[in-house]
Amino acid sequence: MKKAASAKGAASAKKAASKAGASKASGSKASGSKSTASKASSSKTSAAKKAAKGAAVKKAPAPKKVAVAPKKATARLKGTAPAKAVVHPPGDESPTALVRRARRINRELAEVFPYAHPELDFENPFQLVVATVLSAQTTDLRVNQTTPSLFAKYPTPEDLAAANPEEVEEILRPCGFFRAKTKSVIGLSKALVEDFGGEVPGRLEDLVKLPGVGRKTAFVVLGNAFGRPGITVDTHFQRLVRRWRWTGESDPDKIEAAIGALFPKSDWTDLSHHVIWHGRRICHARKPACGACPIAPLCPAYGEGETDPEKAKKLLKYEKGGFPGQRLKPPQAYLDAGGTPAPPLGAG
Repeated sequence: MKKAASAKGAASAKKAASKAGASKASGSKASGSKSTASKASSSKTSAAKKAAKGAAVKKAPAPKKVAVAPKKATARLKGTAPAKAVVHPPGDESPTALVRRARRINRELAEVFPYAHPELDFENPFQLVVATVLSAQTTDLRVNQTTPSLFAKYPTPEDLAAANPEEVEEILRPCGFFRAKTKSVIGLSKALVEDFGGEVPGRLEDLVKLPGVGRKTAFVVLGNAFGRPGITVDTHFQRLVRRWRWTGESDPDKIEAAIGALFPKSDWTDLSHHVIWHGRRICHARKPACGACPIAPLCPAYGEGETDPEKAKKLLKYEKGGFPGQRLKPPQAYLDAGGTPAPPLGAG
C-alpha cells in the first residue's frame, strides 16, 4: 500500500514538474517573440526617422550669405569720420526712422565732402545755365573743357544769340549732340535778350521757360548762382536715393518731392552736392566701393559692390583715388583739401 502511494505521488510530482517546465518554456518563447518584435519595431522607427531627416536635409535650401555692414567704415577715407553705430533699415521702416537715417547720411557725407561744390566751371549765371544745358548726356569734365572756347568767343547772351550756328556747332562738337545743344544755347540766349533784358532770371517759373532748361537745370542755377535752395535730381541722385531706400519713385519730379519732404529746405542744395559727389566718387552704378564707403553702416544696399577694403580703394574715382576732379578752375577749398584740377581739352 505504501509503495503504491509513493509511486503515485512520484508520478504526480513528475507530471507537475513537466507542466511547470512547459509553462516556463512557453513564457520564455513568448518573451523572446515580444523582444524580437520590439527590436523590429525600433529598427523600423529609426529607419523612418533617418529617411525623414534625409528628406529634410535635401529640401532645406542652403543658407544665403548676407553681407553685413561694419560698425565703422573698414576703409575709412582720409580725414573723414565714420558712422558711429550700425543701423539696419528694416523693410517696414517707419517714416520717422527714414527721416532720421536720411539726415544722418547727409551729415556723414558733409563730413566726407565739406568742400562739395557744383562741378561745372562758371563765373556768372549765364555761363552756369549754358554749361548745365550742355552737360546733358556727357560729363561735366567734357563741358568744362569745351566752354572756355565758347565763352571766349561769345561772352554774353547778346553775343551768343547773334552767333552763326555752324561756328557754335564746331565748338560744341566734343560735348556730343552738338547740333541740338547749339540750338538750345542759342535759343535760350535769344530768350534772355528778348524776354529778360539779357539777364538770367532768378525764379523757377521763368527759368523753365528757356529752351533746353528743365527743373533740374533750373535748380542748379537757382542753388548755385542765386543761393536759392533746390534739389538737383540728376542720374547719380536718382540712383543713390533709390539704393538707400529713401524713395521708390522713378519719376524725377516725384523723387524731388519725396526727398524734399525728408529734409529742411535750407539743406536741399548742399544735399544735392553731397549725394552727387558720393555717387561719382564712391557709390558707382555698376560696382560701388562698399569697402571704402564711410556710410556703409547706414546703407541697406551694402554688399552690392566690393566689400574688401583694399580692393574697394582701387575703385575710388577723382581726388579720393588720386585722380583729377571735374573742374579746370575749382574753388580754393577743393584745392586745399587735396583736389586736383582737371586738364584742359587736348592736354596729355
